[in-house]
Amino acid sequence: MRYNCEPMNTVSLLLAASLLAAAPVVPRTAVHLLAAVDAAPVPALPSADDVMAQAEASAAAGHKNIMLVFSASWCGPCRMYEALLKDPKTGPIIDRYFVIANLDVGEKPSDKRHANSPGADKLESSLGGATAGYPFIVFLDPTGKPIVNSFRPVKGKAIGDNIGYPALPEEIDWYMTMLQRGAPALAPKEASTIRKWLQERGHS
Repeated sequence: MRYNCEPMNTVSLLLAASLLAAAPVVPRTAVHLLAAVDAAPVPALPSADDVMAQAEASAAAGHKNIMLVFSASWCGPCRMYEALLKDPKTGPIIDRYFVIANLDVGEKPSDKRHANSPGADKLESSLGGATAGYPFIVFLDPTGKPIVNSFRPVKGKAIGDNIGYPALPEEIDWYMTMLQRGAPALAPKEASTIRKWLQERGHS
């Protein structure tokens, strides 16, 4: 099973529709509450240019590279990847070598509570991730030059497969290769900690 969110296909849409049809009717008072939530303005997000400018400045000052993550609010594998970045065992290791920059993309037009980061889709396309799915991860140097991304080389495919959240053995292998390229000073013990986390709990 691959942990990579992609746009819903026709079968997925029909399944979602059938589930909605079977759902219980929401009481009128709850409908008013939901309407109030939907009426709330979408929070303004910083633009991709602003996020990258801040990340590049921080990376240069800290002698680090940038880990740029494109994700969406509805994407389960994106939340799983966030868990890796925030875990007390793995998070400090990653923070030691990278400045993490997050951009929201792929939000649905009907979603009144979430929106894309302005300019994020254009930046994602320029980095080769227009058809990647989510999360799409790119490591860049402090000037914004790409080092490596989450497209795992696959024989017969021009751009390979986006690993998204690395869960399968071959995906974990590629993610570790990405880390080695993006953080050459990563110690073997640190790499082992990240690999073990992904192997033991990364799929849960």
